[in-house]
Formats: sequence, structure tokens, C-alpha cells
Amino acid sequence: MHERKPEYAGVSIRFSALVLDVILMSAVFFPVTRVVKGTWVMAAAHHQWARGWFVTDPLCLAFLLVMFLYFVLFEGLSGATPGKRVLGLRVVGAGGTPVGLTRALVRNVLRVVDGLPALGIVAAVLIASSEERARFGDRVAETRVVRTRSRAA
Repeated sequence: MHERKPEYAGVSIRFSALVLDVILMSAVFFPVTRVVKGTWVMAAAHHQWARGWFVTDPLCLAFLLVMFLYFVLFEGLSGATPGKRVLGLRVVGAGGTPVGLTRALVRNVLRVVDGLPALGIVAAVLIASSEERARFGDRVAETRVVRTRSRAA
């Protein structure tokens, strides 16, 4: 019997999953921030020193933290974010094992190195040029993004 070789996910489907995840996070996060920001603006009005950074920076930092935790927790606990799940993708550890929180944390911390600079061009080049379709974070964390459904499906 032949062991089926995993089908690794390429750049376009991984990017599509990321877009779906960002849309979902934004749909939940931004309505909440409208309420919070309104409260902060009223509080900042009483404190002149706080007007510039107090109202906006905490929201940016909060969104980045939510985004980071979203990927770490979904991938670490279930192997896939909602965007990946919709498109039939899953993050797995070496040999197809569950990814776990530690490897999910490592691969997402390293998104700063390969995913954020130049709008993800570094990650895209690494994924496209690797047989296992692995960006730097995947290589260090020993994870891969695989298809759970074949292309024909």
C-alpha cells in the first residue's frame, strides 16, 4: 500500500484563506471598536495629554493582538482558522501530526519576518519556491499547510 503524499497548499489559496480570516476578524472587531472608541474619545476629552495616541494606538495594538491570537489559537487548537477550514486547508506538524499551540505560536511569531515585510512577498516567494510550499515560519516551526480536499473535489 502506498502512503498518500500530502498535497501542500500554494500561495493563492493560502492568500485567499488569509483574506477570509481578515474579513471575519474585521466584521467582529470593528463594530466593537466603534463602541470602545466612543468611550475612549469621551474619556480623552477630559485629559488633554491623551488626545493624540490614547484614542487610536490602543485600538491598533488591540487589533494586532486579536489577529495574532486568532491565528495561534485556531491553528494550535484545531489546526485551521475559519478561512482555512472554508477553503479545505489545515496546518499540520511534521508527519501530519497535530500542530499544537507551541508550533502555532512559533509559525505566527515568525509572520513578522516573512509575512509582514513588503506585504507578504517574502512569504509568497518562499512558498512558491519550496517543494513543501513552506514559508520561513513553517520551516522553523516544522509545520506545513496541506489541503484537506483534493483540487478535483
